[in-house]
Amino acid sequence: MQGQQQTSQNCISSDRVEGTAVYGSNGDKIGSVDCIMIEKRSGQAREAIVDVGGFLGMGGSRHAVPWQNLDYDENEGGYKLSVTEEELKNAPSFQASDRDQALSDHRHRDEVYEYYGTPRYW
Repeated sequence: MQGQQQTSQNCISSDRVEGTAVYGSNGDKIGSVDCIMIEKRSGQAREAIVDVGGFLGMGGSRHAVPWQNLDYDENEGGYKLSVTEEELKNAPSFQASDRDQALSDHRHRDEVYEYYGTPRYW
C-alpha cells in the first residue's frame, strides 16, 4: 500500500483534471480542460480538449491541444499553455458533437500538431 501512496502524489484522476483552468502565455485564463484523450494501446495522455469562451458549454469552441504542450503550475492550480487566448481561438477546432470524429481524423490531428509545432507521436 505504501507504493500506492507515493505514486498517487505524481498521478491525478482524470475527473480532477476536467474543469481545470488553462492559462495563456500572458497569465490570463483562456479556457478549461474538458477531457483528456488517452491512447488505447499505450495508455498515454495524448491531447487535452480545451473549452474556450461560451457559458455552460454553449457558444464556445473546443480545441485539441497536444498534452505535452500543457505544463501544470501548482501556484495557479491550472495548466499553462504557451499561446494567448486569441491564438488558441485560431487553432484547429471542432464542435462538441464532432469530438470523436475530429480526433480520429488524421488530417485534423496533423493540423493540431503542426499548429503547435509539436512532434507527432504516431
